This record gives sequence, structure tokens and C-alpha cells, in this order.
Amino acid sequence: MTSEPDSMDAVMEQWRRERPDLDLAPLGLFARLVQVTKLLEEAVERVFARHGLRQGEFDVLAALRRAGSPYTMIPSELSAVLRLSRAGMTNRLDRLEAAGFVERSLDPADRRSFRIALTAEGRRVIDATLADHAANLHRLAALVPPGEAGALDRVLRSMLRDLKGDLGGA
Repeated sequence: MTSEPDSMDAVMEQWRRERPDLDLAPLGLFARLVQVTKLLEEAVERVFARHGLRQGEFDVLAALRRAGSPYTMIPSELSAVLRLSRAGMTNRLDRLEAAGFVERSLDPADRRSFRIALTAEGRRVIDATLADHAANLHRLAALVPPGEAGALDRVLRSMLRDLKGDLGGA
């Protein structure tokens, strides 16, 4: 299968002309990967916005929903699951609490800590958002040529594992 030329091909040709001493082939690969990632993020954010959420807020609600009944976690658990600083978590929780999607209560096991619980409205919002998100992801996945999704998944999984190893698990 031959690919149609794109704007990155012109950039690559310019670099070949200006710096023939360098092999910049990976530049095209990773520049396209960055462009695809940005476009995918925009497509996903549009779905979240229709439900009054941002990516980070969706992530918090999704983590609570995945935790199962009673859909409750302590902030440090949420921070760890989402790999987010406690300050960043506090900002998200403030916005979600103001929207009525979560509620804070003292942790009976540790009165210095709070428990974050998904409200009925929060559960309704995350369930509706997740349904639309799943449909959107299926639409986006359909853009991968037939039969190549498995190969793409294997390549990305391998790269992710190796990069995490190279960066010390970052």
C-alpha cells in the first residue's frame, strides 16, 4: 500500500536538501504521531465538552466509577491512579464538587482525610459521557486500516513499555 504525500513529506524533503548528512527519517514518524495525538485529543475533548467535562474531570469520574460500588476513594488513591499531584487533584475535585458530581466526607477510618464519592448525578454524567466516548473511540479506530489495529496496538504497547523503562517508569 502506497501512502499519499502529506505536509510532513515536504518538510522531510527540505531537511534532506539542507542536511543530507543526517538521517531524519524518525522525524517524520514522530511528527505525524504528535499530529495524530493532537487531533485525537481534540476529538475526545469535544465529546467531554458536550457533557460539561474536561479530560481531567472525566478521568476522576471514570476512576471513581471503575472503583465499583460505593464509588468512593480517598484523594491520595485518586492522585496515584491518575498520576496527578495532590494540588492538581484538589482543583479537579473542587470543580467536580461545585458541579454536584462528587461529594467529600470525612474518612471514618482517618479523620485527617476525606473520602470522595460519586453522586447520583456524577454517576449519570460519567455513564452518559462514557457511552458517547466509547462510540467516538470506535469511530476514530475505524480510521485505522482494516487488519492493522492489532499491529498498531502491539507497536505502541512495546514503545510505551520501552520508553517507561528508559525514563525510569515515568
